[in-house]
Amino acid sequence: MRRTWRPAGDHPRGRTVRRGLAAGALGTAVLDLVTWSDVALRGRPTSEVPGRTVETLLDAVGVSLGSTGAERDARRGAAGAAGGWAAGLGVAVAASAARRAGLRLPAPVAAVVTGAAAMAAADVPAAALGVTDPRSWSATDWVADAVPHLAYGVAVTSALRSAEREDAAERGTTDRRAPGSGLVLRSLLLGVAAGGRSTLGVAAPLLLTPRRVGGRGHGPLGGALALLALAGELTADKLPGTPSRLMGPALAGRVGAGALGGVLLARREGAVAVLPALAGAAGALAGSYAGASWREAAARRVPDLQAALAEDAAALGLAALAAGPGRRGR
Repeated sequence: MRRTWRPAGDHPRGRTVRRGLAAGALGTAVLDLVTWSDVALRGRPTSEVPGRTVETLLDAVGVSLGSTGAERDARRGAAGAAGGWAAGLGVAVAASAARRAGLRLPAPVAAVVTGAAAMAAADVPAAALGVTDPRSWSATDWVADAVPHLAYGVAVTSALRSAEREDAAERGTTDRRAPGSGLVLRSLLLGVAAGGRSTLGVAAPLLLTPRRVGGRGHGPLGGALALLALAGELTADKLPGTPSRLMGPALAGRVGAGALGGVLLARREGAVAVLPALAGAAGALAGSYAGASWREAAARRVPDLQAALAEDAAALGLAALAAGPGRRGR
């Protein structure tokens, strides 16, 4: 007989924060994916503004990122990525709180407002600290900044609306069972798949959950976004200018996608999400390094495109095995 877990102190404010953090993780991963896709497609250099903004703030309080050039550059990049994730999570929690307070805008408007808020959270401090001057930006610069933040807004809004629909379907039910070993294992496998193709962490549970299963399947917008993101990553992965998945922001996005995939599987089964999320994150970390090692080794024997397609097949197969509708409840 399965044990059930009844959340202690499951206050609405706690749910608001949890929803916001989950939506923010998804939105920030999507933002990173769109940004890195732009870098790969146009061959442009990555922006130093996020790292320099955090560096300037730290310098103001007497914290140094290092003395040597290489050391300082590495820490600046990591600090910029961490600052971006903090802003992404914070804006999403604020959006979740606004919805709880009754501010429920139409989905397209909410997506634009949320994206604009995230863009302001990044650009206003940078401008105030003198790191950049938006007045000197070209139209291309504005588009390169606005499009990823709009994608963030769409992802966050979709995630928050989906969570609210699930809560409405489950209203009156507070029991959540402890996750079984099968769920934890499938979360781990989904994480490994996300380590290969990060969008699978979210896309697989969304696309492979039928609408009839507790009302948790994707709507038309969610399905279209998931397919678009997956297709974009499968394409960008084959481009020669695509940066390494082991770089700080890319690796963080994959780990976050794996964790979120575990959460989605747990929610689908009405289970506590902590262990599945940890398993998904661990799987994504392992899958990222395993995938990078495979590509490096395979490149010495076969063309890189063949190695990439083989990895595509493995990641898609693992995701289908982990998130397929026939696996629910096992």
